[in-house]
Amino acid sequence: MATRRAFLRGVAAAAAGAALLRRAGAAEPAAKPNIVLIIADDIGYGDLGCYGAPEVKTPNLDRLAREGVRCTDAHAPAAVCTPTRYALLTGRYAWRSERGDHILDGDAPLAIEPGRPTIPSVLKGAGYATGLVGKWHLGLGTPEAPVDYNGDVKPGPLEVGFDEAFYMPATGDRVPCVYVENHRVAGLDPADPIRIDYKNPVGDEPTGLSHPELLKIKADPQHSKTIVNGISRIGYMAGGHAARWVDEDMADVFAGRAVSFIEKHKDSPFFLYFSPHDIHEPMVPNPRFRGTSGCGWRGDVIHQLDAAVGKVLDTLDRLGLAENTLVVFSSDNGGAIKDTYDDGTNELHAKQPPNAPWRGHKGQLFEGGHRVPLLARWPGRIRAGGECAHLMGLVDLMAVFAAAAGMETLPDDAGPDSFDVLPALARPELKRLYRDHLVAQAYNKKMLSLRRGPWKLIAPEGKKPELYNLNDDPAEEKDLAKKAPDKVAEMMEELERIKTAGRTRP
Repeated sequence: MATRRAFLRGVAAAAAGAALLRRAGAAEPAAKPNIVLIIADDIGYGDLGCYGAPEVKTPNLDRLAREGVRCTDAHAPAAVCTPTRYALLTGRYAWRSERGDHILDGDAPLAIEPGRPTIPSVLKGAGYATGLVGKWHLGLGTPEAPVDYNGDVKPGPLEVGFDEAFYMPATGDRVPCVYVENHRVAGLDPADPIRIDYKNPVGDEPTGLSHPELLKIKADPQHSKTIVNGISRIGYMAGGHAARWVDEDMADVFAGRAVSFIEKHKDSPFFLYFSPHDIHEPMVPNPRFRGTSGCGWRGDVIHQLDAAVGKVLDTLDRLGLAENTLVVFSSDNGGAIKDTYDDGTNELHAKQPPNAPWRGHKGQLFEGGHRVPLLARWPGRIRAGGECAHLMGLVDLMAVFAAAAGMETLPDDAGPDSFDVLPALARPELKRLYRDHLVAQAYNKKMLSLRRGPWKLIAPEGKKPELYNLNDDPAEEKDLAKKAPDKVAEMMEELERIKTAGRTRP
């Protein structure tokens, strides 16, 4: 309640904003705002112009920063994708889960436990229409009944709170390379059934290893299984030819679906989880973006991502929804310069330092692995042009969205690790701590870090812990573990308490 009262005090400017709207002849914002959450894939802290990117241009994301708040101490719950997406949607650290704490393949069962509250289920209970567009990567089906891509694809997004969903099952570098709409593969010809396997070849499809001459872009051995659209993937796939995606068109397909969802639900509160594939590998920009960045195809797909965000923002403007819509943009982990695929422009990728000024990259517990850009815009509620230095994580978005929707508090069983940091977004200058610690993970629950104030403990299981003071050493160059054993012991004990307690939200 205290947090909620602080938020209400902190956004007194909303009344003035509403008065301006009335004088302009516009309708006052409804009690419940629309909510658009945009989670990019593998975008680093230093990849956006508003965070100092020296090469690429991101005018639409820079616009969000100008019209809202830019956060400088925001973190993905994990340095890789699936655990972040699990924690984001459930408000629960993924390392507490057996299914959601690691990267999933395209044949993995649903990671979110049946009945567990999620952002869409909580908002659906508050009267919102809920939709997913883009990357899912949280598994489908059950361990007892693996998903059948030729029949009803479930349980999946619709079973955890989404009213409608148009998505890719896993990642662009993994089979199956198809879109799923609600419970069915979009465009599937029943006479050409889909088969996938992550261990053994299926059918007679060419692979990157056996037919490298068929590839548009070269790949390492892990990514050299079945070739789809001239690109070899992780895993084997046969069938489903009419339903297979075209990588170059994916950004447009997802952006178009996001726009359609907004248009469909413009007259009532909606929550859209828009999860573009960009800039995850394989990075295959549409021809109209190629060569536009000077940073190879990696920079080009950043331009492509920014354009997709622009389509969403333009739609909100066109429909008169921008004033009553909370838009949040972030990334599922830090960026990386990878060489798993070779598109012919790899030598240019590093011109755009993905995580500057932080050490590390995707998959690591250093700041570059999980400190991510976070932009939030809510006219009249969030002051334009602000910079927020408060500690926060994507795991907090469940509590933030519930507060924005007018809920006094979350149900006790929802969001056990989700803190309401909305007041900090609305009034960054407030001195109160809304979150005083944060846990991040790398590839699995054995690789954790704990942040408290300026102190950061990196404590992978079976290895010596490392200790850094981010105020004095933001680049994490000076390991203080040997000089400050008492601080290490104190933080190790706290991490164990957090793990044992099962929740951190009061």
